[in-house]
Amino acid sequence: MKKRFIMVICPVLAGITLLFYSFKSAEIISKNDDTIHIEGGSISGIKSTDGDVTAFKGIPFAAPPVGDLRWKAPQTVIPWQGVKQCDAFGPSPMQGKPVPFMVYTPEFLIPETPISEDCLYLNVWTKAHRGEKRPVFLWIYGGGFSSGGTGVPIYDGEAMAKKGVIFVSANYRVGIFGFLAHPDLTKESPNHASGNYGLMDQVAALKWIKKNIAAFGGDPDNVTIDGQSAGSMSVNALVASPVVHGLFNRAIAESGSFMIANPTLPSNNLEGAEKEGLKLAALAHAQSIAALRKIPAEDLMKIPGRFSPIVDGYVLPKPVSQIFAEGKQNNVPIITGWNADESFVMGFKNKDDYVAEIRKQYGADADNFLKFFPGNTDAEATRSQVKISRDQIFAASGYKWISLQSAQGKAPIYAYNFNRKLPATPDFVKYGAFHTGEVAYVMDDLKFLNRPWEPADQPLATLMSAYWVNFITTGNPNGQGLPDWPKYDNAMQQAMIFDATSGKQTLPDKDELKFMVDRVEGGK
Repeated sequence: MKKRFIMVICPVLAGITLLFYSFKSAEIISKNDDTIHIEGGSISGIKSTDGDVTAFKGIPFAAPPVGDLRWKAPQTVIPWQGVKQCDAFGPSPMQGKPVPFMVYTPEFLIPETPISEDCLYLNVWTKAHRGEKRPVFLWIYGGGFSSGGTGVPIYDGEAMAKKGVIFVSANYRVGIFGFLAHPDLTKESPNHASGNYGLMDQVAALKWIKKNIAAFGGDPDNVTIDGQSAGSMSVNALVASPVVHGLFNRAIAESGSFMIANPTLPSNNLEGAEKEGLKLAALAHAQSIAALRKIPAEDLMKIPGRFSPIVDGYVLPKPVSQIFAEGKQNNVPIITGWNADESFVMGFKNKDDYVAEIRKQYGADADNFLKFFPGNTDAEATRSQVKISRDQIFAASGYKWISLQSAQGKAPIYAYNFNRKLPATPDFVKYGAFHTGEVAYVMDDLKFLNRPWEPADQPLATLMSAYWVNFITTGNPNGQGLPDWPKYDNAMQQAMIFDATSGKQTLPDKDELKFMVDRVEGGK
């Protein structure tokens, strides 16, 4: 046995990647023991300490998107000779140096390496024997579309594999490398589109699963996608996209969608994004795409810009909300929800300053706004600021999704709120049920987080992961011995509340969420 260093990246907005370090015992599988033959060649993996699960890490699923392949759709993987030892995560995509903030302290920060443009690698954890057809789960990380990667301890797939699913996680390009649009890129594309390379990487991972997952004991016709934060928005986009029809059967979206405008992301169609691409090329003093492709990745990252998925006419032919409103999305069962305290407010105003700002910003409508987000005391003002941030970035968009899906009635949608305030040292108690806090519970990976866990936490992780596995397997989270989790409908508005004590109840804050949706859609 030997110890391996595992890199971790946790998702947050604003381009900050989170990380936690861990050491894990593993042993290389003999190529004569568990060699797998896939597209590109043969691979071997690493066994879990108990020998129950085999992990294959750093599997190439596309050609390196470098040189002339920078800003192109992912290309066919380059074959290799012999048996590739897939015993370590591939490099994370190009991204900025992580900077600690809020609850995301240095223990969560990724190292500066390995980070590379050559990043299109995925990982598989499996307990299956050959010939089995187990359900497949693809995890899509967050990071504000500017950071992230698969090597996060709380993204470790061993626990979920032990519960009977084939766990897959895949890198995708982020930032300028994943989402740059430019008129010349559009012209050279066979799809007459540019800008959504990161989403196309996710599609390529799904196509890889379709072709190869049977070799790991997985069922290519029983695939669930799940993402958190920007990964959740990606799931929402994939459910809307026509290019992935038939590649997955159900979807889970944790904290994020494109159902209403997000104030943290640019809102561009292809034409607008191309104009931004021209500005960037001018800043880089590049007269052509060929010249841009020759600029070192580190230098490109110094050019200011904000990048995210756009309506490109190909991956997303129309705005996501319009696709759903027209009923043209992929009609698959959905789980979606958000956390109680996922706010990115960096400093709180007292009640007087808060109310003054609301009156200045909303004028004659301020009294109505303060009915939903009051500030009669400092504590009340603080809570309102948390909820405004949460609702604008995550919850209102999720509420729009569950409301629209319920009204259409073509596939069930299950709603949740994660309200467990993670145990913490005094410095971090104030962050409560923070953004990303639910992930370790979903994956049953509490052991990878350095927290003073209490008796309620492991049972909650067991419960949540059981719901997820049931949904991944059948499209329904319910199962024997679990509290009933009803489908969401606009009449009853029942959601599952995950906390120290979990159960169904009327969706919290539904009136304020509707108010927020109406304001955003009304342009206020």
